[in-house]
Amino acid sequence: MLKFVKHHLDTIEGVEIYPIISLLLFFLVFSTMLFIVLKIPKNSVEEISKLPLENDLKNNSYEQ
Repeated sequence: MLKFVKHHLDTIEGVEIYPIISLLLFFLVFSTMLFIVLKIPKNSVEEISKLPLENDLKNNSYEQ
């Protein structure tokens, strides 16, 4: 199976650029997301982490 694919890829001119583009795109997206996550203020992270629990407490108080 790999020989079949490799043979067809060898016949395509300029195909060696696609893995490089894929790696650069992955690195760019990963680096951007890492930068965004590290720049979030600690207060905001704590507030966001408590949201599911606060919502659950509000829902339970209406049932009683």
